[in-house]
Amino acid sequence: MGEDVSIEYCPTDWDGGFFPLTLHFSEDYPSKPPKCKFPQGFFHPNVYPSGTVCLSILNEDSGWRPAITVKQILVGIQDLLDQPNPADPAQTDGYQLFIQEPTEYRRRVRQQAKQYPPLV
Repeated sequence: MGEDVSIEYCPTDWDGGFFPLTLHFSEDYPSKPPKCKFPQGFFHPNVYPSGTVCLSILNEDSGWRPAITVKQILVGIQDLLDQPNPADPAQTDGYQLFIQEPTEYRRRVRQQAKQYPPLV
């Protein structure tokens, strides 16, 4: 028995950007989560000024489990980009704009997407 599955494309303000992300796996992986970093200064409420991603499943003390796959990490980061977690802010500028000035926040996201064009 077959089943047709379709995924509807929903454009986001992040469209068009090819965002460099570094995953660093220590010798203790998978007991400890990888460190996931965007370039320093990356604009997002849940990315520290250093570029380190603030995502619950990457929290070594509470959210990480060795069974979490790289795919789950990447999907989690992808979801976080479009749906920031205001309960766990990592940078002041991104958080304040996201909460107080959503139109300006979206403009900054679109501007950042243009700074990281896709590789051809």
